[in-house]
Amino acid sequence: MKKSLFVLAMAAAFAPMLAQAEAGDWVVRARAVNVAPNEDSKLGKTVNNLLGAPVMSAGAELAVSDKVIPELDISYYFTKNIAAELILAVGTRHNVSIHSDANPTVGNQGLGSVNLLPPTLTAQWHFNPDQTFDPYVGAGINYTIVLDRNLKGSAGAINGNKIKIDSDSWGYALQAGFDINLKDGWLINADVKYVTLDTDVKLKGAVTGGAWRKIDSLDIDPWVVGIGIGKKF
Repeated sequence: MKKSLFVLAMAAAFAPMLAQAEAGDWVVRARAVNVAPNEDSKLGKTVNNLLGAPVMSAGAELAVSDKVIPELDISYYFTKNIAAELILAVGTRHNVSIHSDANPTVGNQGLGSVNLLPPTLTAQWHFNPDQTFDPYVGAGINYTIVLDRNLKGSAGAINGNKIKIDSDSWGYALQAGFDINLKDGWLINADVKYVTLDTDVKLKGAVTGGAWRKIDSLDIDPWVVGIGIGKKF
């Protein structure tokens, strides 16, 4: 009897500690995220084909730098297991450069920076919403708006030539993460996403006869890794 009363007392004591999700709940999370591009570029091959001459190393590529930013997201639970998450990240500014070009005609050089705004909507499945540790997976869509897209050559044959990221991008997003449910609706969150982001890069200058010409199909495809806190309402 005493053991039973002790178990009931412990259960009552710990019950309010878990921020368990229910249908109709809203969750707001704030994270610090690292946006790490997993770019795929064929700049050297494309430029050489365009000009009909080997002015760049065949393996020359465009490189896009990592960036750490704050991120806010809002989730709505349709059931205790199924939620939709809207990611509202601020714009991410990335440096863009040419690397792996051993040919001095163009050469390795910085081109400037671009600002990417990537709102993303995912549907999630939460495996253990009634437990302290609640892992989840998700999938959805992304629309990346390219801001401050204008770049410029800084050396060699493209010195002073205008370069631009030509288009915004629709893509898909895959997601995995977990919540650690705490007291009074608070939680700790860790999350990783893979987002597809494909765009064209164009150049205008003497080497293209003063016209905009496509010089690369750049797949940025970032990994977005974050950790933060959240609150259920």
